[in-house]
Amino acid sequence: MNLAVNNQSLMLALGLVLIALAIGWKEKLGIDKDMIIGVVRAVIQLFVVGYLLKSVFKVDNLWLTLTLILIIIFNAGYNAKQRSNGIPDALPISIGAILISTAVTLGVLMLAGAIKFIPAQMIPISGMIASNSMVAIGLCYRNLNAQFRQERQAVLEKLALGADLKDASKDILRDSIKTGMQPTIDGAKTVGIVSLPGMMSGLIFAGVDPVRAIKYQVMVTFMLLSATSIGSVLACYWAYKRFYNDQKQLLI
Repeated sequence: MNLAVNNQSLMLALGLVLIALAIGWKEKLGIDKDMIIGVVRAVIQLFVVGYLLKSVFKVDNLWLTLTLILIIIFNAGYNAKQRSNGIPDALPISIGAILISTAVTLGVLMLAGAIKFIPAQMIPISGMIASNSMVAIGLCYRNLNAQFRQERQAVLEKLALGADLKDASKDILRDSIKTGMQPTIDGAKTVGIVSLPGMMSGLIFAGVDPVRAIKYQVMVTFMLLSATSIGSVLACYWAYKRFYNDQKQLLI
């Protein structure tokens, strides 16, 4: 069975947005304006990206592909930095952590022969890796801020007893790394039982054999676990020292 999404079907699907708007209006949620802006932005952004990717795939240029991957990583790092709540150097930390997690994961996948360095594969997969690392790092930042405030007295006592910065912050680091990785771990536990992820569903919709689609999704699960773990560890270990001054005094 061939399925086609045309302009008419998109307009009919817009009715689903109207249902959401009606619920928001009836319940007086105050999200009507944000929802409309979000939908308009999503449509414009997706069509712009779609036509851009169509041109990039056609050109198939190494440097152009690398440039787009770096743009994706920078944007992911910038958005992660926005969730840092004032942590110094959060932007370079975020970009560095996402860059390394993306590079390592892509490198392993290419060495294994799972993907090739072509725009149609590298750009979408880079986006998936970077976006998941971005979310994980944002959660790490939030937990670092909360835990350093909550455990301030305990950290000060450890420092007073002669502990170095790493030992004084070890429990906070572990908890923050775990917090960053937890959504990906939870997703891995429920994939295929509770949810059929977008990549797998898209391949099945496109007519790919479900077993083959599952293999691709398993690969995606592995790469996201790798990316979020690397990104979370790097971001936490680079960021926690920013909570201290040069005299090893807690700033919060």
